[in-house]
Amino acid sequence: MTSSAQGRLLPWTSPEGRPCYLVGDGTGYVSRLADDIEDVQLGMAGDLLGHADELLAERRVTSAELHYLARRLTESLRDVKRVAESRGARLGRGPGHDPGSN
Repeated sequence: MTSSAQGRLLPWTSPEGRPCYLVGDGTGYVSRLADDIEDVQLGMAGDLLGHADELLAERRVTSAELHYLARRLTESLRDVKRVAESRGARLGRGPGHDPGSN
């Protein structure tokens, strides 16, 4: 199935954890909401990276703090990966795309 037939991968999942897709021209309310959420997710990832840099520069970090940081980084990386996959699919560069094939 092509990405246009499949729709846009949205930046959230169903209650069961399955991917959600939107079929449309990309100008409606849900598309704008998805754009806004992606922007927030990317901004939060940047903020989290800054926090990680500061925390890891300290010498007195507890294992609980490192565990918490790793959990948040994992969540953030999952969000950023979904944004990249969604945007890549809309550019015709889905997950199996070979960058040397252009």
